[in-house]
Amino acid sequence: MVRYRGPQAKAFIERDSAVVSPSYTRGYPFVMERGRGTEVWDVDGNRYLDFSSGVAVTSTGHSHPEVVRAIQDQAERFLHMSGTDFYYPNQIELAEQLDRIAPMDVPARVFFTNSGTEAIEAAVKLAMYATERPYFVAFYGGFHGRTLGALAFTASQTVQRCCFNPVSPPVTHIPYPDPYRPILAGPGGDEGEAVIRFLEDVVFARKICPEEVAGILVEPIQGEGGYIVPPPSFFPALRRLCDKYGILLIVDEVQSGMGRTGKWFAIEHEGIEPDIVAVAKGIASGMPLGAALAPQELMSWPSGSHASTFGGNPVSCAAALATIRLLENGMIDNAARMGGVLRQRLREMMPDHPCIGDVRGRGLMVGVEIVKDRETRERAPELRTRIVSEAFYRGLLLLGAGPNTVRFVPPLNVSSEHLDEALELFESVFSTVEA
Repeated sequence: MVRYRGPQAKAFIERDSAVVSPSYTRGYPFVMERGRGTEVWDVDGNRYLDFSSGVAVTSTGHSHPEVVRAIQDQAERFLHMSGTDFYYPNQIELAEQLDRIAPMDVPARVFFTNSGTEAIEAAVKLAMYATERPYFVAFYGGFHGRTLGALAFTASQTVQRCCFNPVSPPVTHIPYPDPYRPILAGPGGDEGEAVIRFLEDVVFARKICPEEVAGILVEPIQGEGGYIVPPPSFFPALRRLCDKYGILLIVDEVQSGMGRTGKWFAIEHEGIEPDIVAVAKGIASGMPLGAALAPQELMSWPSGSHASTFGGNPVSCAAALATIRLLENGMIDNAARMGGVLRQRLREMMPDHPCIGDVRGRGLMVGVEIVKDRETRERAPELRTRIVSEAFYRGLLLLGAGPNTVRFVPPLNVSSEHLDEALELFESVFSTVEA
């Protein structure tokens, strides 16, 4: 039975059900009317704190004045002049800025898209073109998009792939190293190193020839899989393995990039450089935009080999340039600082709430894993869903991640006052769900 917080929301959702695809994944009946910063209001006038950021998109908060002004200024000049066939200054300027902040020490080029899944598609096509190899490796729990090419890499939930097989290109999936739930390392072992050994000693020895693998696609922090931070050994070992066999290391920074983890890109925490980076979500504070970044030498495919009519739309580019300025002028530092406070405060709740099994993340990309028993670590997906739903009714917008994790992804400029309020609301939820 759906509990509505007002008659307007109920009316809109009834209209929605008649005309909008039922494939969307709405978790609770929030119908937005307006937002400013971390605060949003629904059509019935109820106020909420948005700790979902529109699925990690509104990095500078809702309708930041500088972003809105940049959008308005560009819209008055022109709305569209396809960057596939023409040139315009702010697309070039944005590419220069992305080259400057890219997590590589060599000059980079940029291919612009409309979304994260299209950024993945571009990265995969580039890897196939550059290596002339057919195969890829990805990870269980990974989410890389729902278009058919990106879907070949997605292994987050079976519902996302059901009825859409076979998919292409050919991808072999292996476990993602989860320190909280290791499945390959023995007692006291290192799960990161164990995954690399499994890839080389089992997958490469028995299934696919490594010299035929074009790329390995991986999230620096696994997002939809449960906000999993891999052990420190994993990425250096993965980089060495890729170098050994001439495999391109492709990192999916769609959710973790653009300052979300307290650095421009989450891969920077790992001390290694990728070959290709996919970016989207928080890049333009809510405007549709994505990008694939790669070294100039690698991104050397000829004219016509890939293109996008709307990719790098001038209005979205204007929003992205304003976003980068805001992130650079304090918001990334705030994400690192507030993220540390958020994780600490959530861990302080653990003694009073045994269903909190683990708190993890970097910056303002934080996951709280909900369990039935802290000793056995048995997952509690139904309880997680109740927690997220009850938080909504108390005025806090959260989302799930993976089977049983609650994610916290507020705007990168979230204030300490809003953080305190959100944590108070979150803890109050347990009085209901644990009763």
